[in-house]
Amino acid sequence: MVLFRQRRVFVCVSGLVLAIAVLYAFAGTKYQANMKVLVRRGRADAPVSVAESAPLDLTRMEITEEELNSEVELLRDDEVLRRVVEETGVGGRDWLHFLRLSEGKAQRVERAARRLAKKLEVQPVKKTNLIAISFAADDPRLAAKVLQSVANAYLEKHMEVHRPAGQFRFFDQQRGESRLQLEEAKGKLLQFTARHGVVAAAQQRDLTLQKLSEVDASYRQTRIDLAETQQRVWELGDEVAKLPERTTTQVRISDNPELLKSLKASLLDLQLKRTQLLTKFEPSHRFVQEVDQQIAQTEGTIATENALPLRDETTDKNVQHEWAKSELQRAQVQLKALQAREAATVTQEAAYRSMARQLGEDAVTQDDLLSTEKAAQENYLLYVKKQEEARMDDALDERGIVNVAIAEHPVVPALPVSSAWTVLAIGLAAAGAAGTGAAFAADHLDPSFRTPEDVLAYLDSPVLASLPRRARGDLSA
Repeated sequence: MVLFRQRRVFVCVSGLVLAIAVLYAFAGTKYQANMKVLVRRGRADAPVSVAESAPLDLTRMEITEEELNSEVELLRDDEVLRRVVEETGVGGRDWLHFLRLSEGKAQRVERAARRLAKKLEVQPVKKTNLIAISFAADDPRLAAKVLQSVANAYLEKHMEVHRPAGQFRFFDQQRGESRLQLEEAKGKLLQFTARHGVVAAAQQRDLTLQKLSEVDASYRQTRIDLAETQQRVWELGDEVAKLPERTTTQVRISDNPELLKSLKASLLDLQLKRTQLLTKFEPSHRFVQEVDQQIAQTEGTIATENALPLRDETTDKNVQHEWAKSELQRAQVQLKALQAREAATVTQEAAYRSMARQLGEDAVTQDDLLSTEKAAQENYLLYVKKQEEARMDDALDERGIVNVAIAEHPVVPALPVSSAWTVLAIGLAAAGAAGTGAAFAADHLDPSFRTPEDVLAYLDSPVLASLPRRARGDLSA
């Protein structure tokens, strides 16, 4: 009944929707081109760092959701879309372009890029490393061309953001500067070596310290030997003073027989003479007393000779005295030698100490120069390696070897997104639904009474008469 009462509304709305569907089916057909991008880890980009070999994170090979979303945002990047618009001319002018006749090319491109962003569908495929991109246009070739331009611009953008440009030029410049620094450090080291006459100051210092230690030990031993020799000289001097130079080797004691024989003969003659004198004189006579005195003297001499026999002693050089004297001379010579050795050792030790101190200072300076040269050489080798890595990365970029790949290239679609019959069927269903809805809405908004039952229901008054509406709206008696 509602549709019958509001048949005009139903027919108008349904007819309008159906007409739009028919117009879209024959004039608004869209062709959709599809493309898929695979995000992978086929190439490990070494980070720019001061280390000679920058560590690569190879522990995590799966692609994260954040990385997929990052690539999706790169596909939707304004710069990428503006380049696509400039290459393909997609976007065109909208219905209100006549109101913006004074805008420049940059504004038109930006506006077209915004419209392209709304039409371009970019979605990551769930549970995969794929990103699906689709674009629909009236011309199938234009749809494929737009996606191909998007792929080219996206790959260049990907290489640009994942590896900044200019690395090769930067490392080449740094390599040249580090080469000059290395040559300068080598020149300073050679000048220092030639000026100070050292080759390896640290090793020479260590050898000098070793020699100094040996000389110091020799000096201490010389002092000990010198003290020992001095004490030996003193002891030998005392021994030489105490020991006699000669010693008795043989002693012979014997009487003098010739003398005793002569004395005894004289004594006998004196006794005979006394006897003869006694025959002539008295014992008190002067001649007899003189003979008695001579006899007494002779007897005394004989007694003395008997008491003191002849002593024959044989002497020779004292062996101990000679040994002590020779040892004293040897010790004195050794003492002078040790004193001379002590003086030479003191001079040598002072020379070694001065040399060690100078070599220590030279070693510090040479170590600094060597450290500078080593650092310059490491920097030079680092920049050479980094330059080669940058050159390889540039070569990989030129060949398009990146961590993303076009898994499905865009092709020109042969069929539209929806066929005309499908659009007509959907349009017919939509026309029926829209007409029915419009009829019920119009009936709900109409405040007039349509039947006697409506008057009785709303006013609670009896209906005396009702006149049916004719087709032309005239009342009949």
